Amino acid sequence: MKLCMAVVHSRDKGRVADELTEAGFKFTIIGSTSGFLREGNTTFLVGIEDEQLAKLRCVIDTNCHLRDQMVDAGPMETGPQGGFIQSPIKVPVGGAILFVLNVEEFHRY
Repeated sequence: MKLCMAVVHSRDKGRVADELTEAGFKFTIIGSTSGFLREGNTTFLVGIEDEQLAKLRCVIDTNCHLRDQMVDAGPMETGPQGGFIQSPIKVPVGGAILFVLNVEEFHRY
């Protein structure tokens, strides 16, 4: 048995949840925030049998897409910025991160 934790960009949350449900997976959703851009993410917790891993990976891969986003490259300080002129830069956002952990025991109450 495996516990899969998929961290998904909030823009992809609806599609992933719909497809997981349609594929018969049971899951728990936890709201989360990214560290770099401080944008909303969703963390899906999915308990699966070992042979379901390929199907789960396919659902996540099909419904999570990396996209470019323009962000200001300004300093993180809140003080006066002096002569610094902010210029937007393009960074990749979205996609998903999937952690797969072995589960020694599982109990449903």
